Amino acid sequence: MTHAVVTRKLSKSFACCKALDQISIEVSEGEMVALLGASGSGKSTLLRHIPGFVTSDSGEIEVLGQTVQSDGKLSPRIQQVRNRIGFVFQQFNLVNRLPVITNVLIGQLFHTPWWRSLFMRFSVEQRQKALEALASVGIEQTAWQRASTLSGGQQQRAALARCLVQGARLILADEPIASLDPESSRKVMELLKEMNQKYRCTVLVSLHQVEFAVRYCPRTIALHAGRVVYDGPSSALTPELLAELYGSSAHELFASHGASDLRPQTVSLSLGATALA
Repeated sequence: MTHAVVTRKLSKSFACCKALDQISIEVSEGEMVALLGASGSGKSTLLRHIPGFVTSDSGEIEVLGQTVQSDGKLSPRIQQVRNRIGFVFQQFNLVNRLPVITNVLIGQLFHTPWWRSLFMRFSVEQRQKALEALASVGIEQTAWQRASTLSGGQQQRAALARCLVQGARLILADEPIASLDPESSRKVMELLKEMNQKYRCTVLVSLHQVEFAVRYCPRTIALHAGRVVYDGPSSALTPELLAELYGSSAHELFASHGASDLRPQTVSLSLGATALA
């Protein structure tokens, strides 16, 4: 079985603490996995190591069969690996002054000649793909608005559209619903789930709400103080087990986020397969 992500004894320390402590995980291609943990558990740090945004003190990372970094040294081919990774940030990471469609088209920069990318000159075909991607996440009507005019939920959907246009095979989502209202949170998680199922994108999504992990991700990797404390079926994450793993901080994983009513939502992805070619 091909692995989308492999980390081996990954460690990282900052001045205040040890953020990652001998992390070894494997995520197979096509999986949708929750990275669960309370604040400060190491979720975001781990996610940012995978595409090489942060270098480790020790350990190795492979993505889709290619080395990303080893003992703090990035691979010379790191850009080729990043081209296949879509990263969804908690704070959306859109350029507020640019139209939504341009923000989505940024996902095509890896596939655009340098002279076009320098001046943000995209082809008609690329623009069509961006419009289709926005339609697939339900916000095509916002294409020519400035990104700053969108709600938080709409901005996060635009970020997902950017991943579609990029043709990402691995999507890393760093607490993508932490800043959203309950309805927007459900829609974003439904979109991630459908991207995983329809296009077989591997999805690794960090969460601190156990209800969303159980509802949307068959498997959960739980972190605590920079260590993996659980790796298994999300359905087994009972309050008793979480209390055993996290002690007094377990209550953070059940923080109210409107997740108690996780009725299935239908958010259809209608984008043609060419966007992920």
